[in-house]
Amino acid sequence: MIGPYVNGATVVAGSLAGAFLGSRMSRNLRERMPMVFGCASLGLGMAMVVKVQSLPPMVLALVLGSIFGELVHLETGIQKLATKARALIEKFAKPSGDLSHDEFLEKFVAIMVLFCVSGTGIFGAMSEGMTGDPTLLIVKAILDLFTSAIFAATLGYTVVTLVVPQFIIQTSLFFGAALIMPLTTPTMVADFSACGGLIMLATGFRICGIKQFPVANMIPSLFMVMPLSALWSRLLG
Repeated sequence: MIGPYVNGATVVAGSLAGAFLGSRMSRNLRERMPMVFGCASLGLGMAMVVKVQSLPPMVLALVLGSIFGELVHLETGIQKLATKARALIEKFAKPSGDLSHDEFLEKFVAIMVLFCVSGTGIFGAMSEGMTGDPTLLIVKAILDLFTSAIFAATLGYTVVTLVVPQFIIQTSLFFGAALIMPLTTPTMVADFSACGGLIMLATGFRICGIKQFPVANMIPSLFMVMPLSALWSRLLG
């Protein structure tokens, strides 16, 4: 297993460097580059959505997953953890940036989704688990190095805590790939990709400040889309 370690290391390095530089980094760079990352998230999302094979189960999974996320207040829980992490870290490190509490939480949740449940990370971890090829995760690591640095210049050292959920998710997918992939079909994988693409689109809109989608509450849909896709194919097949 190489990819999760490399990706985690770049997030830590980028976050520490960005938070250390803080306001010393160009204001234009800090304000404009997140828009570029948001645009990239939109583009990746669209590329993933067009892979859909069965639209009804994908949409149903997104709706049901989002409802579940709302009912259990998933995003609120993540925001509380982010607040605690920020308070703990700022006891030992000077805060970076001048964001309000609400602005901090909005951006933090958006980049958490970008780092932890992006299509590149999910499929990269599963691909390495099945084939031993870490290429996709290394590509993601290069992107995350710069993304984490730019966001950490504004959000501070708290960004480095995202390496924990990212590493857990990627290693779980790595070790679970050998068990999961034989049970899937190309249609199931395509619908899973499309569902993740919609979440990436919502993340891009949020990072760009266009619309504050509850992206964290949409995450449970990723666990529902494959079973629903399989059920849909079985009923129609």
